Amino acid sequence: MATPNPWEWGLRIAASRQVGVVLFGLVLLCAWTVGHAQDQRRRPGERAERDSVVETESTPSERSVSDAPTAGRAGDTTSQPAEAQAQPAVERRRPGVETPEPRPLPASERRPAASSAEPASAPARITPAVERRRPGQSQATTPTSSGERPTPQDPVRERKPFDFNSASGLEAVAKPPADADYGKETVRNERWYLTQRLGITDYPWWDPYNQNTLKADRPIFGDWFFNTLLVSDTQYEPRRLPTPVAPQGEGDPGNPDLIGDGEQTLFAQSFVGSFVLYRGDTTFMPPDWEFRFTPVYNVNYAEVGQNRAVRINPARGRERTDNFFAVQELFIDYHIRDVSTQYDFDSVRFGIQPFNVDFRGFLFRDQPMGLRFFGNRRNNIILYNIAWFRRMEKDTNSELNDVGQSLRDDDVFVFNLYWQDMPRRGFTSQGVVLYNRNTEGDNAPFFNNNGFIERPASIGLEKPRSYDVAYVGYNGDGHFGRLNLSVSSYFAAGSADRGVFVDRETDIRAFFGAAELSVDFDWRRIRFSALYASGDDDPYDDAETGFDAVFENPLFAGADTSFWVRQNVPLIGGGVVTLSGRNGILNSLRSSKAQGQSNFTNPGLLLLGIGADLDLTPQWRVSTNINQLAFADTAVLEAARQQADIDPMIGTDASVAVIWRPFFTQNIVFRASAAALLPGDGFKQLYGDEVAYSALFNLTLLW
Repeated sequence: MATPNPWEWGLRIAASRQVGVVLFGLVLLCAWTVGHAQDQRRRPGERAERDSVVETESTPSERSVSDAPTAGRAGDTTSQPAEAQAQPAVERRRPGVETPEPRPLPASERRPAASSAEPASAPARITPAVERRRPGQSQATTPTSSGERPTPQDPVRERKPFDFNSASGLEAVAKPPADADYGKETVRNERWYLTQRLGITDYPWWDPYNQNTLKADRPIFGDWFFNTLLVSDTQYEPRRLPTPVAPQGEGDPGNPDLIGDGEQTLFAQSFVGSFVLYRGDTTFMPPDWEFRFTPVYNVNYAEVGQNRAVRINPARGRERTDNFFAVQELFIDYHIRDVSTQYDFDSVRFGIQPFNVDFRGFLFRDQPMGLRFFGNRRNNIILYNIAWFRRMEKDTNSELNDVGQSLRDDDVFVFNLYWQDMPRRGFTSQGVVLYNRNTEGDNAPFFNNNGFIERPASIGLEKPRSYDVAYVGYNGDGHFGRLNLSVSSYFAAGSADRGVFVDRETDIRAFFGAAELSVDFDWRRIRFSALYASGDDDPYDDAETGFDAVFENPLFAGADTSFWVRQNVPLIGGGVVTLSGRNGILNSLRSSKAQGQSNFTNPGLLLLGIGADLDLTPQWRVSTNINQLAFADTAVLEAARQQADIDPMIGTDASVAVIWRPFFTQNIVFRASAAALLPGDGFKQLYGDEVAYSALFNLTLLW
């Protein structure tokens, strides 16, 4: 007979009925034992029962009572005294946790030690249980010395709530009455008006530094905001520049000179208001809708020392007072779409609007009527403009937009693209394509408000002309390490139906380049400037090679601090034109920059300069510039003046400007500047050796 293996023996035993009953009973017993042990243990984080106390060391009398044998059988408490039955509860502990240190009882609950004379038969007194308070529990719920628990209405000490506004000094706002009416007017735009309605902020309407509805800090209705900007600009300008003698005769007969008294004084006061209504959150993206209106009221006065300098009629004297109301901005802007999560967008703007083609205003910086599409891509890395503009007629004496006259037949089409951090971080590159189509040659001659002819220009043939010119350019602005660099270059190509000195069609080919290099030394910046604008070497051929812009207003080589940039020096003896226009740097020989046409038959310009900007304090800045000026080619001047061998050297333009901001902001800015042109050989041949100068005192108030 084969012996069964251990597995078979196990199966036979398990199959036995008696063994199965025994095993089942053992399992039940183990389960009850484990469950009872779990009930005696506290779960992790569970607090002890409220009435449990820490067992303290008992006195000898207490030990005698607790250790005395009982009269009854075990477990019978009927024959024991009531006081002996009250045993202190023992705090349960988790396995492995050490016994905590006993907590001493309060002084009011301590029992004095038993006297040796006290009879042994005296009943034992049991120390009452000490109440344990949970973390953060008030003493108002702890038992007193009498063992009674005080009511919540009778706290032991007063509890004060935490004051969150103790550091700010703001007082608590009274609770509104029970019958308060919470209508829509109360909760309207609480995001913006909450502090005002609570009385925390209540600033006057004329305070621009704090929350102000007129400064778009709060909406006027819905999500629409209204922003107001008010500017007062005051200019006082004494100057001396070459001034021609009037052909009608002078007050000092016998003077054979062609150049008269050049002392002049100008004063201008402008009041500007800019009113913007827009909708949208402009923190990270442009507004959804924007309506802008910017009117300007200008009063100007001129006093000269020569007849016919301010008006063509010499009988009207040597003084002129004029005023003009202009509209510099009037447009609507619509946010078409967002094209990325970084709020890259496309927008369109129509109306009278400011526009600057490049960084420095060399080619076209004006406020014309037009339609403009603009936007950005790649998280504002790339920006673009696609626009069409039609130039507006200007007022003669203020050079502001004249909305009372029809638009000029002078169209400008522009596409430019900005690329930030190109070719390296910190430098922005820009490409420009601009097309200028002027058809004013088909119109009648145009005279300005002072009676002088503007179109066609009084030089050469003095015949009407039209032209089409395309400009292709590159501009850059930024820094390479500590080296700041700003560059600009343009090539102009096109044609004109008639030349300035020839009565036939001509081709236009001209070039322009400028660069400014600067380095910062703490509060000092040293600047080096260079500019070249090509000149026409033969005014009688079929090519016009002198560079001219559409409407320049350059911020370069001192800007309007410079004498040559600020003043319009007339070409005396060669026509009623100026060498350079007011607030212009090019020697374009136009009738005026504001109302004349572009002229590509000009002598061009060469400029080399050095300057410095000194931030003496946050309130004071001093700027200086020294520029050496020369004609690129004098052939046009020789043809216009019928004067041979004119030297190209114009002279040295030296200027200094001081800016004072008394309150460290742009709200009040005072600027004073002085400039002088030390004549070179070419300037002396044209105007004599008298030093020309100008000064400018400018006060700007902004609200």
